[in-house]
Amino acid sequence: MRRVPVQGRSVARVQRMLDACAELIDEVGYDGLSTTLLAERAGVAIGSVYQFFPDKRAIVQALTLRNVEAYLERLAERIPAGELAHWWDGVDGAIEEYIELHRSVPGFRTLHFGDVVDVHLIDPERDNNAVIADHLADLLIRFHHAPDSRELRFALTVSVEAADALIKLAFRRHPDGDAAVLAESKRLVRGYLQTFALA
Repeated sequence: MRRVPVQGRSVARVQRMLDACAELIDEVGYDGLSTTLLAERAGVAIGSVYQFFPDKRAIVQALTLRNVEAYLERLAERIPAGELAHWWDGVDGAIEEYIELHRSVPGFRTLHFGDVVDVHLIDPERDNNAVIADHLADLLIRFHHAPDSRELRFALTVSVEAADALIKLAFRRHPDGDAAVLAESKRLVRGYLQTFALA
């Protein structure tokens, strides 16, 4: 962002822009999105858009970061509170929350965590899924005694990539996510992590 909104009206205006961005992403895709369209949908002057964002990529990045924060908040609430028989059961919860974002958050099934724009949209040093895998590892280590090791983080990175690919397939096959593919994504990841844990 060019500048961070501080006053209440500015914060509300930026949130309106991000909401408009999410709606338009669903309707016209990233390629069809423009700052002019966004200003019209948000009900703001084009100058207001450029006051905070230099271009549409920056707007999409801000929307992606808002989605990431919402996802990590859900995980932070769910994983510590969960009664898990094993730490890898927490990954089931992470998958369920990811599926719910696809179903309930405008723009998410198109943007995911920004991959449509840049696989390094969240962090220039790590790809988007690696950021998510690291946060998941930190929660499982902190709250459910998962082993803090390079092997664990590698296993979670593989799990996140596999689940992400299958969930994207499920939502390409059906607007609410193909139930068989979603179930298979959880079964595949659970089976892999159980094998890892026994190794």
